[in-house]
Amino acid sequence: MEKTVMKRKGQIVIPVKLRKKVGMKEGTRIFLEEKSGDIVLHPATPEFYDKTCGILKGSGLVKALEKSRREDREREEREIEKR
Repeated sequence: MEKTVMKRKGQIVIPVKLRKKVGMKEGTRIFLEEKSGDIVLHPATPEFYDKTCGILKGSGLVKALEKSRREDREREEREIEKR
């Protein structure tokens, strides 16, 4: 188990070991969920979408969301490369 400290503005640093383990890099979006009094972070990686695929089966929303996220990720990666 890793630990971190929350800053005054609510910011935390996710340790590099955990970021690498779940495939997070700069610009990765994170979904937050409260579950039984705990805060659960879900990095929006392809694996996250694979796990949640089917929740809205048949509605077409999943494909639209995947396309939107893919476009967001590509745009963010281009911006990072410019730096």
